[in-house]
Amino acid sequence: MKLLITGGAGFIGSHVVRQFVTAYPEYHIYNLDALTYAGNLENLKDVETASNYTFIKGDITDALFVDRLFKTHQFDGVIHLAAESHVDRSITDPLAFVKTNVLGTIHLLNAFKGLWGSNFEGKLFYHISTDEVYGTLGETGLFTETTSYDPNSPYSASKASSDHFVRAYGETYGLPYVITNCSNNYGPNQFPEKLIPLFIHNIIQNKPLPVYGDGNYTRDWLYVIDHARAIDLVFHQCKQGETYNIGGFNEWKNIDLVKLLCDKMDQRLHRPKGQSEQLITYVKDRPGHDKRYAIDASKINETLGWQPSVTFEQGLEKTIDWYLGNAEWLAHVTSGEYQSYYERQYS
Repeated sequence: MKLLITGGAGFIGSHVVRQFVTAYPEYHIYNLDALTYAGNLENLKDVETASNYTFIKGDITDALFVDRLFKTHQFDGVIHLAAESHVDRSITDPLAFVKTNVLGTIHLLNAFKGLWGSNFEGKLFYHISTDEVYGTLGETGLFTETTSYDPNSPYSASKASSDHFVRAYGETYGLPYVITNCSNNYGPNQFPEKLIPLFIHNIIQNKPLPVYGDGNYTRDWLYVIDHARAIDLVFHQCKQGETYNIGGFNEWKNIDLVKLLCDKMDQRLHRPKGQSEQLITYVKDRPGHDKRYAIDASKINETLGWQPSVTFEQGLEKTIDWYLGNAEWLAHVTSGEYQSYYERQYS
């Protein structure tokens, strides 16, 4: 099995690469990443010398490069995680999200189709998506695999478009695919632009904790290592042409999550209870902010036997402990020093 994982130096991608490199020594795992601001090869120091692992620096928006890569390595499977994923950045620069998330996905689909033609026996194109394509929920209800798409941000619109293209290639060309839509991930190695690592870093530095609007936006949270386990399971046991929702069964309002994080950080840093909570600062809401996401993950639970291994409180404690125990990683990320790791290791 020659398996291409795109975006494998990113947050979720690095955990997926590690999962497959360590669990399947008989596979060869190729990690393709452009090493933009969120791609960090320091995330994979523990597997970078493995005999069944190869890193390739490259951009999925370069169609000729992608096509040559597939012809050279003859990939049997693709797990496609490479994406622009920060909603705030998509509001500022939507075209960057169209280029990577839509065109990049199409280039991969074309290369996969061009390599194998109609002989797809034993092949799979696995596309990783998000629950944000479904839009927003009211006070009740859950996203299911049949929920209509209703994206509200340039990011979620670009991911919805890529999902549609994957399905269209399946229907039109017979390309074997599977799609998973996941909820908010958290855990080790997450770039500190996202809520949990940003707030952990800010609490350490005694900086303000910016909470959008009234803080009552609700999200379902999924521990990243549980997500990697789910991806492994779907890749090996899925029914082709299906969609599976992956959620953590952990709905939290943002303000409640932040207060829990503050309390746990005060304990870890031996600060008086309530000290970190004083850093909470309410800021102007962002445009098109979805009120609530919540995933019904019963399909993957019932058909493939997957369920989260930790509660949110347990996962949050593991996450805090990791960041506090990896101060050098956090310092490199926040200073930009991590971006020189490729040159040091691969020059």
